[in-house]
Amino acid sequence: MTDAAKQVAQQAEDRLDKITETVRERFEEIIKGRFTDVVKEGRFADRPDHGADRERAESRSGG
Repeated sequence: MTDAAKQVAQQAEDRLDKITETVRERFEEIIKGRFTDVVKEGRFADRPDHGADRERAESRSGG
């Protein structure tokens, strides 16, 4: 490979590395925000009383 071709290849690789890093950072920001929202909404909280689920089960069984 000539020096010019090597230089072009290196520049292309550097650009792709920058794009990859940018995409990774943005993805992590999006996921972090959404995960934080899910936790704040309490979706992972233990809910000992599943009232709506219990009522549905009772109404279906007739009890």
